[in-house]
This record gives sequence, structure tokens and C-alpha cells, in this order.
Amino acid sequence: MLSFIYYKVLFLMLIPSFLLIYLLITKQNKIENYFSKKALKKLSISNQYLSTKKRNLLLFLSLIFMIIALARPVSNEETKEIESNLIPIIIAIDVSKSMKANDLYPNRVDFAKRKLLNILEISNNNTIGVILFAKTSFLLSPLTQDFNSLKILLNNLDTTINFDNGTNIYSVIETSQKLLKDYSNKNLILLTDGGDNEDFGKEIKFAKQNSIKIYTIALATKEGSVIQEENGNYLTDKKGNIVNLKLNEKIKDLSLKTDGGYIEYSLNNSDINQIINDINNKSKEGKLEKKEYKTYTELFYYPLFIAVVLLLFAFSSLPNLKNLKLSIFIIFVSFNFLKTDLLAFSIFDFKTIEEANKAYETGNFKKASKEFDKLDTNEFRDYNLANSLYKNNNFEEAIKLYENIKTTSSDLEFKRLHNLGNSYAQINDLNNALKKYEEALKLKNDSKTKDNLELIKSILEKKEDNQNNKSQSNQKEEKQTNPQKNNNIKKEESESKQSEMIQDTQEEKWLKEIENQKTNSLLKKMESSSEDSIINPW
Repeated sequence: MLSFIYYKVLFLMLIPSFLLIYLLITKQNKIENYFSKKALKKLSISNQYLSTKKRNLLLFLSLIFMIIALARPVSNEETKEIESNLIPIIIAIDVSKSMKANDLYPNRVDFAKRKLLNILEISNNNTIGVILFAKTSFLLSPLTQDFNSLKILLNNLDTTINFDNGTNIYSVIETSQKLLKDYSNKNLILLTDGGDNEDFGKEIKFAKQNSIKIYTIALATKEGSVIQEENGNYLTDKKGNIVNLKLNEKIKDLSLKTDGGYIEYSLNNSDINQIINDINNKSKEGKLEKKEYKTYTELFYYPLFIAVVLLLFAFSSLPNLKNLKLSIFIIFVSFNFLKTDLLAFSIFDFKTIEEANKAYETGNFKKASKEFDKLDTNEFRDYNLANSLYKNNNFEEAIKLYENIKTTSSDLEFKRLHNLGNSYAQINDLNNALKKYEEALKLKNDSKTKDNLELIKSILEKKEDNQNNKSQSNQKEEKQTNPQKNNNIKKEESESKQSEMIQDTQEEKWLKEIENQKTNSLLKKMESSSEDSIINPW
């Protein structure tokens, strides 16, 4: 049965189209107001080609078929159901001040981040969302299976940010409910030291009402730890006493009374393995999520083909009847014989681009280079290929490609020059790197490019100072005539070599910093109906 997915297009566009064609057909030429039809026929030169009215009619019919194609006609429409085997998990990391304690290396919050990255490694049948929380909850990522992007977000997460004080777990459970509202299996994993709450009755009640299972990985020691602040002083309470922040074992009740689980941290993955296995086993016992989707046969290309053919006739100078059949036959034969090859080329071309982009995103830069190399050369293909070569440490080949790119796009030209500067820096051609960064800044005032330029300038200045110091020491050595001349020369040479080695090490360090500059992850604040009443400043 034929149906239209976007049937409203027919009503919204066909009525104005009919009105337009009516006006075109009924409109008379100004000269017809002064001469009769017989007189005009005698005065006009016979035209074997399409008349204006016939041409307008063809254009109108072409428009009608285009509108039908836009309405997306389909047939054999069916609704099917699939069972989803993916188990949703929300993972919440406590980023309150108490998580800066260093009883876990290097501190509790960085330890929690490593635990989360390990969870991503072992989660095969899960879809995962991430929340950060202190007094307020912040959404880092909604539920996703794109763990590669999630890892990038986590690696770029700046854990030194000063979040608001407090540990509002009720806000976390509320946010989790919003993210899990369309799922029957609801699981929340808390990576926390427990905060300082003595009673979790309100949190337990809300979790039970919404069927949320809460698991806790306790990230603190029972002995506790003090927190050294940025000014060098230790964190104190209101009375001025140094605070020793220990594990709050009361949070165990929250997990056990919501049919979840509680476990203290381990230095290996045994803690997260036990929790993930328990979540997967309990989820298998329940009902799997069912999702509906529709299948149908697309028919839009038939009216679209007819519309294109009519347009060709309307805009060409074909005679009325003569050669009309021949023209239709040529178009039909061309479409049937050429369509397959053209579509195949287009599909394979897009497939190559997709494979190249996928390889680049997953870090397989060698494969990405091969896939981009298969494409026809143009400024964007060459830029992407050069990026892949750069990531694969083929800096000299990348430089050749970057240098040969010609573009009228100022944005692409800026990126090309910036990456050229990075490439020259990698092969230690600092003068060219400096030149490219300066050219890039003429196009765009970019902070990263400025930072790179300053780093390169400082390295070159240090090199120049070292050379000046070396030449001065050599002049002093020539003037010396004491018996220890040879020993002093050797000593100066060794010190110079050590200085050069130090400078080379510093240079490598700066270049790595240029390459590995991070962009902080975006956090979205989530509203909560319950505010944490802060008693202590952590």
C-alpha cells in the first residue's frame, strides 16, 4: 500500500503550485491586447520549438513530481520490535573538597576517574552516562555507547576545579532518574567517600519509589587523611582544628537497602568486576527493553527521475515532435546504463571517507592515512591526510602536504598554518615553526597558537643565550695560561654538554605539551529539588 511519510508537504506546497500555474497560463502577453489572434499569427514567425505555455506546463509538472518526491512516498510499511540487550548505568563521581584527600594515590578524585576509565574497558553490554556531583550535580555525558568520546571527555576533565562544597547524593539520584526514565532497569554507581551525611533515609525512599539500584565503591580509607590547600595550609573546621577526613561507612545502608551493592576500593579491578557482573546478572533476570522501528520500501526516486526529465525538456531547445521519441530513448538508456556506475562510485567514495574518519577517531592513524589517500585530491582531503600522517609521526610527509594545500577558506588556511607550525616544531625546525605560527596569527587571534609561539620563542632565546655563553667561555679559556688550562677546558666542555642536554630535554617537554594540550570538558548543571545543608567546608 502506497503512503507518504511527509504527507503535509502535499497540502502545503501543491495548493500554491496550482495557483502559480493558473496565473502563468492565463496571463496574456501585452502585445495580445493590441492585435487579434489572426493578425498575430500572420505577424509571428513560425517556431518549431516549444512555446512559452508548453514550457511553463513542463516546469509545472516537474514541480509537481518534485513535491511528490519530497513527501517521501513509501510502500510495504511494517512495524517491528527489537529487544535491546544494553543495560543502562549511570556513574557518579564525587568531586567535593573531601575527594582531594591523598590517602588514595594521587588523590581520591583522580583515583575515581581511573576507576571509571577501567569500567569503560570492561563494559561490553552497557550504555553509560556520567555525572559529577558535590553540593550540585553536573552532567558530563548522557547515556552513550560511544566510549571513545567518553574517554576523551574524562581525560580532558580538569579535576583541580573548585566545585561547591558539600555532598548532595539526593541530587545525584534525581538526575539519574531523569536520565533513566525510559528504562525499566535503572542502575547507579557512586564513586565517593560517603560525604558526612549520617542518615540516607530520604535518598533510600526516592530510589525505591523509582526502582533505582544504587551501588557504591567506597573511595577512602578508614584511617582518613588531611587536605593541604593551595596556600600550603591544612583544611580546618570552624574551630580551627585540622580535619581528618575518613570513610563514611553509613553510605553502606543506601546501597544495601536499594537492592544494590557496596564494596570498598581495591587496587586492581576486582571491585568494579563484581559490581558490573552483579548489575548484568540482575538485569538478565528482568525484562529486556523493547524498541519499535519501521521498515518500508522507498519510492521517492521514481517521481524525482520524472521531474528531472521534464526539467531537461523544459530548459532545452528540443522541437515539438521531431526527435522527441529519440530524446526520450537517449535519456532512458543513459539513466539505466550510467546510473549504476555513478551510484556505485558515490557509495564507495562515501564509504572510504567514513572508514577514514572512523580510523582517525579511534586512533588508527596509519589506516586513516591509507583511506584518505584513496580519495581524489582536493584541499580537504589533503588536509585530513596530512593530519593523519602527523598523528602517525610522519612529520616530514605531513609538512609536504600542508605546504602544497591551496585554499580560499581563511579558516582552513589558519588550521593549515597552525598544524604546519606544530609539524616543524616536531622535527626541531623551530625557525620555520615560529614563522608559520606568526602567519597563522595574522589570520586568526587564537590563544593556543599564541601559547605555541611564545614557547617556541622562549626555546630559541634559551638556545641563543647558551651559544653566547659558550662563545664567551671559549674566549676566557684562550686568555688563560695557568697549568690547569686543559682541565678547565674539559670541565667547561662537560658543563656545556650537560646544559645542552638539559635544554634539549626541556625543549622535548615543551613540544610534548604543545602536542598534548587539552580542552576542558563541558559540564551542565542539573537542578535539584533538594539542596544540601552544608555544615562543614568540604
